Amino acid sequence: MTSLTAYIVVLGTLGILFLIGFLSGRKEDTTENFFLGNRQIPMWAACLSFVATEISAVTIISVPATVYRENWNYLQLFVGSFASRIFLAFFFIPVFYKYKVTTIYEYLRHRFGPQTQYAATAFFFVTRLLGSGVRLTVAAGAVALLLGWQVVPTILVFVLIGILYIAWGGVKAIIWTNVWQTVTFVVGGAATAWFLSSQIEGGFLGLLREASHAGKMAVFDWGPSLSDSGFFKAVLTNPNIWWLAILNGFVTSVAAYGTDHELMQRLLTVETREKSQKTTLATPLVGLFVLMFYMIIGCGLFVYYQQHAGAPLPDKLDQIYPHFAKVIMPEFLKGIVLAVVIMASIDSPLGSLTASFVNDLYRPLFRPGRSDRHYVFVARVMVVVFGILLALLAYGFSFMENFLWLAFKIGGVTFGSLLGVFLLGLFTKRRSNVGNIIGMITMAVVNLTLLVLGETKVFVVGWTWLIIIGTLGTMAIGYALGPIWERTEPAE
Repeated sequence: MTSLTAYIVVLGTLGILFLIGFLSGRKEDTTENFFLGNRQIPMWAACLSFVATEISAVTIISVPATVYRENWNYLQLFVGSFASRIFLAFFFIPVFYKYKVTTIYEYLRHRFGPQTQYAATAFFFVTRLLGSGVRLTVAAGAVALLLGWQVVPTILVFVLIGILYIAWGGVKAIIWTNVWQTVTFVVGGAATAWFLSSQIEGGFLGLLREASHAGKMAVFDWGPSLSDSGFFKAVLTNPNIWWLAILNGFVTSVAAYGTDHELMQRLLTVETREKSQKTTLATPLVGLFVLMFYMIIGCGLFVYYQQHAGAPLPDKLDQIYPHFAKVIMPEFLKGIVLAVVIMASIDSPLGSLTASFVNDLYRPLFRPGRSDRHYVFVARVMVVVFGILLALLAYGFSFMENFLWLAFKIGGVTFGSLLGVFLLGLFTKRRSNVGNIIGMITMAVVNLTLLVLGETKVFVVGWTWLIIIGTLGTMAIGYALGPIWERTEPAE
């Protein structure tokens, strides 16, 4: 039973969030304000907002569980992710500011035409809704465990909270509440690491020593050497081999951050291209700082349960962190952890989904030339619609587990198609809409087939290959078919 103390901590944290959302989101009566904050967001706030969105409930809950079960191999992906920010800053950001886009898919309209823009928007909807559904499921399951609630009402509460402040305040409410979320992530992570250290023989240094001896802090999986007979099989099936994980971290991050408007939206709210580039380069440093708390928590949980053999474990190891908070931690600290999980649960895909729907589909296809007031009203309605869809997806995912890798696998099906078409635009002169769409759909089907075959053990290809295969395949098909269906007018 959760105590009054824990509830007070949670309600205080949520109260601050709502106050920030209300104050920052007043007078949102133009699309420039609602979707971009008039490009007047400070760099540091955009950076923290990006990190809060990148971290999510999957990180808060699943990273400690993954470290408990495995080790720090997850950091290999972060090495590639770090490199991807440099690539994004100098190749993606300039073209988005050149065309003064509200959503990144508007660039594809300028470069190829509206058909490619519509196809990419559809892929974004599928990817973002499914990925955010996984995030919401992780968070709702953790909060339901801590509070003793059922999963369904927990999901509904989170969606309702998101609908209220996003429909009211648009992107400014999202960014400033994300800043508060990042603060809570740091406070909660530090508090948990401190408490675990106090419960482990030797304190914090003992925690690190025991975790290191058990191999829990091993970062690199060197894999077999080229001369080993199982080398090629391992390359195809083991996603944690160091060079493959780093490569996948790079490609996945370029796709997730450069072609998914959920994260790129934050980077477009600052005033100039130069400021956006600096913000992009700062995000991995802040993100790593926050992530390390939860990697250490995973080590601490492993050492704690090794030293306290009689302590009960949860039925699902994915829930080991919230389970530990509920069973072991004192009420005030449990309230902090609960507040962190709730902050991570209040995901903000509703803002980016709505921005893309209004600017990439509704405005050009259904109601061109209407007033800003009309588009802002439609945006607020769509926040509600997307919130309902997100809740339904989260409920469906609640019957699954091992969510950290599930989120990546979902992205593997569609991110390659999105990244392939963006790279075609950036690095070639081909302009075919039809070729792009054929390439995107074909490679999404190929990757979905490979994922299903791998999950059923019929033909195993590591999920890390999916985005790489999808990217190269989309580029090859789009480039090859370009001369057949090339646009006659020049690209802008």
